[in-house]
Amino acid sequence: MMFHTLHASPENCAWGFFDPAQPPALTIDSGDTVTIETVSGGPDVLPKGDFHIPPELLDIHARSRQEMPGHILTGPIAVLGAKPGHVLEVRIKDVRLRQDWGYNVIRPLAGTLPYDFETARLLNIPLDAEAGVARLPWGLDLPLAPFFGVMGVAPPANWGRISSIMPRAHAGNIDNKELVAGTTLYLPVFNEGALFSCGDGHGAQGDGEVCITAIETALSGTFEMIVRDDLELTYPQAETPTHYITMGMDPDLDQCAVMALRDMITLLGHKGGLSREDAYTLCSLAGDLRITQTVNGCKGVHMMMAKNLVDRG
Repeated sequence: MMFHTLHASPENCAWGFFDPAQPPALTIDSGDTVTIETVSGGPDVLPKGDFHIPPELLDIHARSRQEMPGHILTGPIAVLGAKPGHVLEVRIKDVRLRQDWGYNVIRPLAGTLPYDFETARLLNIPLDAEAGVARLPWGLDLPLAPFFGVMGVAPPANWGRISSIMPRAHAGNIDNKELVAGTTLYLPVFNEGALFSCGDGHGAQGDGEVCITAIETALSGTFEMIVRDDLELTYPQAETPTHYITMGMDPDLDQCAVMALRDMITLLGHKGGLSREDAYTLCSLAGDLRITQTVNGCKGVHMMMAKNLVDRG
C-alpha cells in the first residue's frame, strides 16, 4: 500500500465539471491511500480581513477557466484495475479544514425557497478548528462536522462533460452530511480507472442544504480506495460505523424516496438474507428516509438502516 498526496492547483483541478475524457491527475493502485487537498469558491466569495486564503485558490482564479456552473474539483484520480461494472470503495479516513473561514450564500431564484428572498447575501464565517465551531454572526457557535459535498467518479462516456452541480449515478454533488471521517462510500464504476474527484468542502450542513449552500470551505481529505469486483451496484451507497445508507437522486423527491427504498430492500436481502416482503416491512418499522438536499436540480433522499438490525453471525 502506497500513500499519495494530490494538491489543489490549476493543473490538478477541474472547475465546474466531471468529464470521462479528462486525463487523470494521479494514478494509484487499488488499496492505496491518498490525501486530496481541495479549495472552494470564486473570487466573489473571498473574505476581507485577516483570514488565510489558500494561495492555490488565487492561482486557480487567475489561471483556470470555469467551464460551466459548478464546483472546483481536485482530480481525477485513476485507480488501476477499475473497470466498468466494478465498484470503487472509498474509505474516508480523515477530513480536515484547510482555512479559517467559510462562506454561505443566498441567491434569488435559487434554493428551496427561490422566490422568498429577493436580495442576494454573502456571509463570510470564521471557523475555529481548535474549538471545532463556526462563529455565526448572530452569536451562535455552531459545531463543525466537515465533509465533502462532492465525491464521485467520472460519468458514463456517452454523457460527455457534465456540470458538477447535479448528482446522479456517478454520485458527485450528493451533499450527504453523514459522509464524515470514518464512513465509506461505494461508487459504481463507468470508466477505466474509475476517475475519482472531490471538492465542495463543507464545514457544516443540515439535511436539505435549503438555501443552496452549506458552510463552504477548503478541506483536506484522506481516502483509501479499493476496487471491488465482488459487488454489483448501479447507484451509490454508503455505510457509517453503525448504519447502511442507500440513495436516490431525481428532480422529484417522491422518486428519490422510491429509489433509496428499493436499493435498501435489495441491500437487506444481500446483507441479512431477508425476503423482499420482510425487507419492506423492516424498512417501514426501522428504516429512516431522510432528505439529503433539495437544491441541486436532482434532489436527494437517503435511507438509513441500523446495522445491528441486519447483520447476522
